[in-house]
Amino acid sequence: MNTKWSMKSKRLTKRLAVLSMSALMVAALAACGDSSTPPTAEEAGKYEVTPGDPFSAYKDEITVTMGRVTTANPKLPSGDTYENNAYTRLVKDTFNAQISDQFEANGEDYSRQVSLAIASGELPDMMRVDSKDELKELVDNDLIEDLTAIYDQYATDNIKQIYDSYDGRALENATIDGRLMGLPATSLDSAPTMVWVRQDWLDLLGIQLDADGDGAISLDEVEKTAQEFLERDPGQSGNPVGIPFVNTMNTTDYNGSAYTMLGVASTEGAFPQYWMNGDDGKIVYGSTTEETKQMLGIMAEWFKNGIIDPQFGTRTFDDITALYANGQSGIAFGPWHIPDWGLISAKQMDKNAKFSAYTLEDADGKVNVAHANPSNQFIVVRKGYEHPELAVKILNLFYDKLANDKDAATTMPEAAKYQETGVDGSTRPFNIEVNSATSLLDDYSDVVRGIKGEIGLDEVRTTESKNNIGSIKTYLNDMDTDDVTAWSKYHSRINGVGLIDKLTEEKKFEWMTPAFSGTTPSMKQTWANLTKLEQESFIKIITGSEPLDYFDTFVNNWKKQGGDQVIQEIEDEIASKQ
Repeated sequence: MNTKWSMKSKRLTKRLAVLSMSALMVAALAACGDSSTPPTAEEAGKYEVTPGDPFSAYKDEITVTMGRVTTANPKLPSGDTYENNAYTRLVKDTFNAQISDQFEANGEDYSRQVSLAIASGELPDMMRVDSKDELKELVDNDLIEDLTAIYDQYATDNIKQIYDSYDGRALENATIDGRLMGLPATSLDSAPTMVWVRQDWLDLLGIQLDADGDGAISLDEVEKTAQEFLERDPGQSGNPVGIPFVNTMNTTDYNGSAYTMLGVASTEGAFPQYWMNGDDGKIVYGSTTEETKQMLGIMAEWFKNGIIDPQFGTRTFDDITALYANGQSGIAFGPWHIPDWGLISAKQMDKNAKFSAYTLEDADGKVNVAHANPSNQFIVVRKGYEHPELAVKILNLFYDKLANDKDAATTMPEAAKYQETGVDGSTRPFNIEVNSATSLLDDYSDVVRGIKGEIGLDEVRTTESKNNIGSIKTYLNDMDTDDVTAWSKYHSRINGVGLIDKLTEEKKFEWMTPAFSGTTPSMKQTWANLTKLEQESFIKIITGSEPLDYFDTFVNNWKKQGGDQVIQEIEDEIASKQ
C-alpha cells in the first residue's frame, strides 16, 4: 500500500511539474496527434486469437493502464485491491490483458487526477471522464481514440440494445462531429431522492411516520423526527447531530444524490442546477428561481434551529457517513442504493440498525422529480493505444456476459462470488453502470417474483438479481442477521426500489423534463467560477452569515459573471436544432 502510494505521489509530483506548461504541452500533443496512425479495428484484430470476436483473447499478454474511480468502502476481500481483484483477474483470464492502475482516486481527488492527466497529456490507456465538457476537451486536443468503427464491430447485440433503449440519446451524448468518442455510462430514471430514517429508533421512541402508508411524508414530519432524535439521542452517542448535507448541496443526478438537498427542493417545485423551460419559453437556470430561494429559506430555518448538522459546509463525504456509523444521526437523504455503500456502515456498527425509506411530497401531495440525463460519464481510450477495442470487450464482459450469464457461478466463480457477497461495483475495471432504460423496475419485478417463488432462478434476467434474491431471502428468514450484504440488499431493493415502483404505479411522480443537459463554449471559462459562486452563496444563506434576500444579489452576480451568456448560448444551440 505504501509502495503504491509513494509511486502515485511521484507521478502526481511529475504532473504538477508539467501542469504549468499544460497549454504548451496540449498544443504539442495535438500537433503530434496529426501524425499518429491509430490502428483500425481490422488491424487490431491481428493481435487476437479470433479477430473481431467480442470476447476474443490476445495471442500475447497485453497491458492496459487505467485511471480508476474508487469508493471509501469497496468491501474487497482481504488481500484484494482495485488493481488485483476477481474482476481484473477475469479480464486477464478472458482476454490475456493485464490491468495496471496509473492512478486511483475518489470524488474530487479523482476529478483533479483527470484534470492533471488531460493538462499534462499523460493519459492512462483508459479512464472515466465525468462530463461532456471533459470529453470535448479531449477531442479538441486530439487526445482520445475515435471508437465509432470499433463499437460497431465489437459491441455485442445486448450492449447495442441497452444503448438503443434510450432512443439514441445515450450514444448521442458521447458523439462529437458524428464520431463516437467514448463509451457512455447510462443513467436511467432512478428518482426520487429519498429520506432514509432509522426505523429501530422510530420504534424505540414510539414515533409513527407516514400514517397513511403512501410512502410520502412532509418536510414538517422530517423536522419533527430530527428534533426528537436530537433531544432523546436514541443512538446513545452522547453527541447527536442534525441532518448532515454535503456542501455541494445539489446535483442533476438522482443516482448521485447522497446527502444533497434535492429532496428538500422537490417540495418547493425547485430544480437547482437543472436547465428548464420558463413559462415564457425561455431557458431558466434552476438555481436562480424563486422556488430555490424558498428552499434556501427552509434550510436556513433548519440550520438556525439545529435540525441541520452545525458543521454544515465543512464536513467531507466520509465524515458524513461516519455520523451514521457512530449512531449520531439517523436521517439521511440519498438514492435508493445508499444502503449498499453508505448506510451499511450503520449496520456494521450496530446490528439492530434498520432504515425505512420515504419520499417527500409537496403541498398538493405530489412528488416532484426530473428526468435523468441518459449519460454524463464516458470511458475514453488514449489516442495511440494499440488495442482500443479492448474497451468495448471489457464492456461486453461485465455489462453483458457477467450480467446475463445464469451459470456465472460455474463459468466465472470468483466474480460471481463478489456479486453474491456484495463487493462494490466500483471494483470492476470501469466504475460505470450500463443498463437499459427500464432495467431498474424490470430487475425489481424479477426479485419480487423470485422471492415469492413465482419464477425460478433460471428465469431471472440477470446474475445480480439472482444473487439479490438469495440475499434478500436470507434477510427475510432472519432480520437480525449479521449478514450485512443480506441487510443492504433488502434495504436497497425492497425498501428503496420498492418505493419507486409503488410511486410509479400510483402515478405519484410529477415529472419535469430538462430543457438542456450539455455544455456550451463559454462554460469552459466561466462555469467553475459560477458554480463556486452558487455554492458559497447558498452556504452563506443557510448558515445565516447572509440573509435570505442575499439570494437576489447572488442571482444578479451570477447573470453578470457569465450566466446570461451561457443561457444565450443554450437558446442558440436549441434553436439551431429546430
